[in-house]
Amino acid sequence: MVRVHTDRGREQVGNQDLAGVWEGGRVVDLGQYPVACSFVPVAGRVYLTGQVFPATIWPVRNVVPEWSGNSMRVSIASGKGGTGKTLIATSLALALGDRYHVQLLDCDVEEPNDHVFLRPEITGSETVTIPVPKVNEEKCSCCRKCADVCAYNAIAVMADHVLTFPQLCHGCGACSYLCPEKAITEEGREIGVVECGRSGAVGIVQGRLTVGEAMAPPIIRKVKEKADRDGIVLIDVPPGTSCPVVEAIRGSDFCLLVTEPTPFGLNDLALAVETVKELAIPCGVVLNRTGVGDNRVEDYCNEKSIPVLLTIPLDTEIARLYSRGITLVAGMPDWKSSFLRLFDRVTEIVDERDCSSKR
Repeated sequence: MVRVHTDRGREQVGNQDLAGVWEGGRVVDLGQYPVACSFVPVAGRVYLTGQVFPATIWPVRNVVPEWSGNSMRVSIASGKGGTGKTLIATSLALALGDRYHVQLLDCDVEEPNDHVFLRPEITGSETVTIPVPKVNEEKCSCCRKCADVCAYNAIAVMADHVLTFPQLCHGCGACSYLCPEKAITEEGREIGVVECGRSGAVGIVQGRLTVGEAMAPPIIRKVKEKADRDGIVLIDVPPGTSCPVVEAIRGSDFCLLVTEPTPFGLNDLALAVETVKELAIPCGVVLNRTGVGDNRVEDYCNEKSIPVLLTIPLDTEIARLYSRGITLVAGMPDWKSSFLRLFDRVTEIVDERDCSSKR
């Protein structure tokens, strides 16, 4: 049972597990107490939907995780491309959209394609730049300190001239900071764009690296800056285990690793598992296109105590929908319950880990 008070008056509140304002499909403003009126039953995993109105809510302890407004970041990654990472990310976002405040960050900035399946309305964009050196030759004494400190060889000093290579520069600022003559200033160089929008109940943020640019991490960082503090944030991670992957996964509460039951899938899954372990992030596996290959991926997961949270069969209809830009939950709604159970299991694992760390 959940007690709901509307804003017709005020009263003293005490000895409650949680209080907050229900607004726009989620709990906000925890700690406020406008009052007086009705009771709403909540059974199992059912929570308040439908009518949207401001209210203060006192939930019983066992239903708080369903809609308490707590945030969670879940990354969806893979050790290789083509495993179905985008299929999982977009399907999970659509499945959760009716229950939670959901935002999907497409951090695969070299080739973002969540928009192909969710077709968001883009409402804003922002240019991403990195600072690169600009040398004032009149002040420069050609002392070479800038070249010596640059780890990426983005600046070179000749006898009486300084060369800069903007596409090699990582924007660390060491050259301008250490220049004894203060001859180096910084100017922004555009490397991509970040776009924001919505697709129904799902907020979308996607980064797009300019063609010919090599550095994805600055774009990924800018995308993650747009992440909501409340609700569920899903991060579609670039494939592989390189620097962009680490940047996208860092700070997540959980990482879903999407793979396939093939030798290549197993090899790259093992690399991805080592990466998330280095980041101290718990992980689970989604096994896509089952029915081909062998059982070695499942044997590996059992050996490493990694839970297999969802299996998706090799299915011609799924492939047909995907080729038309229709994600799994949209084209085959029966899969929605499977993705909801997947997220429930992720929540349980994260909660268990948090409890263990507090002991």
